[in-house]
Amino acid sequence: MPEKETGPSCIDIREDDLSDISPEVLATLLRDHTTGRNIFWATHDYEALGTMYDYHSEILPELITGEHGMVIRPRVLKSKENQTDRAKDMAEVFTPSWVCNAQNNLVDEAWFGRKDVFNIEDSEHHTWKATTERIIFPDGKDWKDYVRATRMEMTCGEAPYLASRYDTTTGEPIPLEQRIGLLDRKLRVVSENTDTSGDWLDWAQIAFMNIYGFEWQGDNLLLAREALLWTFIEYYQAKFGKAPLVKSINYIAYIVSWNLWQMDGLKGVVPDSCKNGVTEKIQTLFGEEEQIVNCPGCQQEDLRRHNGTYCLIRDWPNNKKKIRFIDLIKR
Repeated sequence: MPEKETGPSCIDIREDDLSDISPEVLATLLRDHTTGRNIFWATHDYEALGTMYDYHSEILPELITGEHGMVIRPRVLKSKENQTDRAKDMAEVFTPSWVCNAQNNLVDEAWFGRKDVFNIEDSEHHTWKATTERIIFPDGKDWKDYVRATRMEMTCGEAPYLASRYDTTTGEPIPLEQRIGLLDRKLRVVSENTDTSGDWLDWAQIAFMNIYGFEWQGDNLLLAREALLWTFIEYYQAKFGKAPLVKSINYIAYIVSWNLWQMDGLKGVVPDSCKNGVTEKIQTLFGEEEQIVNCPGCQQEDLRRHNGTYCLIRDWPNNKKKIRFIDLIKR
């Protein structure tokens, strides 16, 4: 369960710890519900470790636990050379927590119709101080409306806008009472407005069902999923003084595995799933012939004509049905 260490080293959630809670937890966090397989590496960073770590290989539990338990680490704990390479190759740039806070505050300022709801910023020193009073809601809205409000972080990396366990640029842990993520705010509201474990869990699940994010690289996606799940455990412990039941952790992991998914954000498909310059055999009137296939969506920059695998998400309020993410985007 949540670690008691301090300093940057404590921010790394070990996959072995997740597996110790339940092997199902780690297996769920690695799941890709669009493909029915696991999320894949989608980075060349680990290929020196062997063929199972190739760009297109799935991330399997045995590749990141046991003797391989230090393979996936937060960006701030990676080497400076690796950070630089990823910034060049994948435009991977992480945002300081004070910037995440300022932007999240703008979202809440628009929703509440007033400033300084969750914290008061010190823009000169790039810090903030959380408000201590119970959150008051504007006329016509209540705390349940806030928990149900949908939020999403695009190209989320380790999801610093959603769950702020640590500053992704410095590695410094952020105390629970000072956290600024969009999920953190929802869970604060849930904790302030529920008394029993059952009510808290019901509304925490709703909070998670309304937090979304997508990411290209599989290691970042796993780190983001882990951060959200660990945030759930930490808030529950803070509220009730004990760890949640394993079945509750498993269900939150299931929600997170749907709501944070692996996607090419420009195309709406599983990364690198479009077929371009691929030779395929097709059946014609004259028999079987070879044909070079190119993706019409890639050729014409048309979001709805890609021949790749369009990513699915779950519409929780609407009978939990599966929908394509791109179908939420207005034409």
